[in-house]
Amino acid sequence: MNPAAPSPTLSVLVPAFNEADNIGPFLARLIPVMEGLGRSFEIVLIDDGSSDATWSCWTDHSRRDPRLRGIRFSRNFGKEIAIAAALDHAQGEAAILIDADLQHPPEVIADFVREWEAGYDVVYGVRQDRETDSALRRKLTQTFYRLFRSFGEIPLPEGAGDFRLMDRKVVHALRQLGERARFSKGLYAWVGFQAKGVPFVVAERAAGESKFSFGKLFRFAFDGITSFSTLPLQLWTHAGVLISVPALLTAIYFLIRTIFYGTDVPGYASLIVSVMFFSGVQLISLGVIGGYIGRIFAEVKRRPLYIVAEESGPDAKPHRREQR
Repeated sequence: MNPAAPSPTLSVLVPAFNEADNIGPFLARLIPVMEGLGRSFEIVLIDDGSSDATWSCWTDHSRRDPRLRGIRFSRNFGKEIAIAAALDHAQGEAAILIDADLQHPPEVIADFVREWEAGYDVVYGVRQDRETDSALRRKLTQTFYRLFRSFGEIPLPEGAGDFRLMDRKVVHALRQLGERARFSKGLYAWVGFQAKGVPFVVAERAAGESKFSFGKLFRFAFDGITSFSTLPLQLWTHAGVLISVPALLTAIYFLIRTIFYGTDVPGYASLIVSVMFFSGVQLISLGVIGGYIGRIFAEVKRRPLYIVAEESGPDAKPHRREQR
């Protein structure tokens, strides 16, 4: 931003991936809401390596409205990284995260700002229902929150997502967290501060489809659990004890039986089943340990969290590489 120009009060941050059809309807609803608040604002889109016309649609709008800025990644880095980049580029006294698909109603922002003015540092949207999700996805989501409550080191408000307002000091705290495998919902809770939930009803997507497959959601959930708990590692220690103790007792039993009754003919089936069972247990435990080691490997390489290919807006800086 031009040093002579005052910083905006509110920064609306929009991570986007292949949302070309939603840009126009999204801005048509968002801008009147922001103008109605009577505060200066900017809207920053993070194009997470879209393969459609998302970037060209955004730059067309930003040429007509100087309050719009854009950051385009060199490739797809994922939504969690796009959120981190959005926070890096926020210039307002408060930052508002919102999706471009209109499942997050822009009108709720007025409630966010009202609570922020009342003294809350974080105001987050709480989903009132999940009717837009499939029954399987709703069940898996409930299971994840149940596991996180049991395993996680911090409480995670159920129904809270990325749709939220954060004071400048909260944004600054989040910028200090440089891990590569990011679970933003956990990071929001980890930094603390005074927070309040505001209920909202999730709408259908204006256009397009969800970018989260079940595979991506599973990896996301695994990142969430392993980022905030070492209990999966501890569970395998307990499992090893539970398996070893009966195995030891069984060995003593067969030793005594052999001494008094002689050796039985060994059973091929029982031997194969035992070997396959314990091999499976070992491979699963190695997989969990490998997951943690893989996270360590990603962290120690210290690669940039993301790379910016292009910017749009009044003070765009082309081909700036972000080191974080």
